[in-house]
Amino acid sequence: MTDSVSSLRTAISACTVCEAALGFAPRPVVQFSATSRILIIGQAPGTRVHASGIAWDDDSGARLRGWLGIGEATFYDPAQIALMPMGFCYPGSCKGGDNPPRKECAPLWHDRLLAVLPRDRLMLLVGTYAQARYLPKGQFASMPEAVRGLGATPGAVMALPHPAWRSVIWMRERPWFESEVLPELRARTARLLGAP
Repeated sequence: MTDSVSSLRTAISACTVCEAALGFAPRPVVQFSATSRILIIGQAPGTRVHASGIAWDDDSGARLRGWLGIGEATFYDPAQIALMPMGFCYPGSCKGGDNPPRKECAPLWHDRLLAVLPRDRLMLLVGTYAQARYLPKGQFASMPEAVRGLGATPGAVMALPHPAWRSVIWMRERPWFESEVLPELRARTARLLGAP
């Protein structure tokens, strides 16, 4: 039986499965509705997002919105955009950055969330964690190959690098991302959002 959107939102917001491992109160951050035709699967909330409770509420989010060619009002409209990280809660920090996304979230919640979304959706796999889960093993030899290959192939899935500050360097080394992939990403986004 498929969850209703409201019951699923309530269940996710009350989730404490990883609390003992985290050592602090979890704060799941997710956005979706039964009409979200663009699904962005990211990594996990960072410290700023954990504090605000707003997904992609940082420089990475601003860069991602720039890549999509949309503003905050559209990005944060669950009727249009679903935001589902690999780990719904901030995973804590380690030397050199944040911990990887908690492994409990995706098996527990992803299929249930996907079941309430429209079937004719665009799924954007942002970063290697999402790509490792959702791309067939061995389809691409590397993340850049996945980004370029899926950007050039019409379909319902695209791969993107994580839009952290390091992506500026990544893009400089791969000019095809701006010249080939971003125009296609913006075109697919505009079509699904009904933009002219």
